[in-house]
Amino acid sequence: MRLQLSIVVSALSAVTVAAPVTEDVKRGSPPLPSTDSFYSVPDNIDSYALGAIIDHRSPPSAIAAFGLDPLNLEASYQISYRTSDNFGNATSTVLTVLVPNNADTSKVLSYQVAEDAADPNCAPSYAMQFLANSGGLLGTAVTQAEILLIEAALYQGWVVIMPDHEGPLGAFLANRMSGHATLDGIRAALASTSITGIQSSARVGMWGYSGGSMASNWAAVLQPEYAPELTDSLIGAAIGGTVPNIPNVIDTVNETPFAGLIASGVLGLANVYPLVATVVNTEILDQYKAKFDEVAQQCFVPDILDFLLADVKSMVSNQSVWTRPDIVEVLQYNSLEYAQAPPSSIPFYVYKSVLDEVSPVADTDSLVSAYCSAGVSVEYTRDIASEHGSLAAIGAPKALMWLKDRFDGKSAASSCSTNTVVSSLLDIATIEVLPSFLVDALSALLGGEIGPTFIG
Repeated sequence: MRLQLSIVVSALSAVTVAAPVTEDVKRGSPPLPSTDSFYSVPDNIDSYALGAIIDHRSPPSAIAAFGLDPLNLEASYQISYRTSDNFGNATSTVLTVLVPNNADTSKVLSYQVAEDAADPNCAPSYAMQFLANSGGLLGTAVTQAEILLIEAALYQGWVVIMPDHEGPLGAFLANRMSGHATLDGIRAALASTSITGIQSSARVGMWGYSGGSMASNWAAVLQPEYAPELTDSLIGAAIGGTVPNIPNVIDTVNETPFAGLIASGVLGLANVYPLVATVVNTEILDQYKAKFDEVAQQCFVPDILDFLLADVKSMVSNQSVWTRPDIVEVLQYNSLEYAQAPPSSIPFYVYKSVLDEVSPVADTDSLVSAYCSAGVSVEYTRDIASEHGSLAAIGAPKALMWLKDRFDGKSAASSCSTNTVVSSLLDIATIEVLPSFLVDALSALLGGEIGPTFIG
């Protein structure tokens, strides 16, 4: 994650010389989702249609880079809307809508943030606000760093929407819920014309990396049955750092710097699966229970630090629990490798580090092959000179340009392609866009208006 961390450090340095904070954001931390009634699921939630808007407001505090530097947007909104949990039951969650200056309201990017935490207070709608509580030491720093990629999309003139795709319980790895929330967030956005100005006929792209890739990918997989009316709206999905097989991830990250993902994933599933909750309550060894309890009250970075290099799989009384058929069934039910392929109407751009240390590249190779066999158009880039963290930044410019081509009406390739490259930074699309990508990010951090200079 060296490059990713250097970008965060550089951005935080820029914040220290950013534009002065305005009076309307000179206040304390916004209320946590767990104490904010706006996030509460209504008692009559069953009476709302899928994607129906329940309530809306301006964010309690300004949307800000790294929680410190308010963004100069045309407008921002929070929308509470109806969606479905992992089992199809009615629930609600919150959508953040960011409208750039000189917005093209016919183009909407649904950006799924990698929340990767079992605490509902880590939700992107909260974490992206000025002076948001970070959920532990640097808790949401990685989530907040994704604002740099979101800003790049806003400078294209696209309206960006961000669903709290883990829902009101912090259901990390309950990936069908994330897919539902993403699709219903798009429905809510297209129905929000009188609130946000988004055109009801807007074209919509999806983008996400790592945990955000799962939400984006599952949305595409579930779309034909769950939201068939969106077929003509969705123009493509850019998916980076894909995670097709959860059991393989558990084996891969155990005793590594990413071992904390096992703990947060188990707690996230325990938030919605009584079976997993029982395993947590009965199988976790006494000396580790306090560490697991903390996971339910903190965000991604503290989870990673608390379990750094730990043998999490050995923190249970009976290690056979990891291969118990009922537990494996839960993990496979939420793994893309065991789901149907997405429809051919949604083209994909997939980018993955060959050396990815979270999810083996072979799993993504297999997923892409299955999608291609099912008739899905996939442009697949395998990057050698990167790892999981750094490709989030290295691969972003090309992903952005792929999405731009789709929004500009250029057809995706009719067949699949796979390219293994030394580095995506050497791609001509990256070379063309990277200078403006960096300049725009610096301008945003210095308080400049976010959005294209000209519309069109």
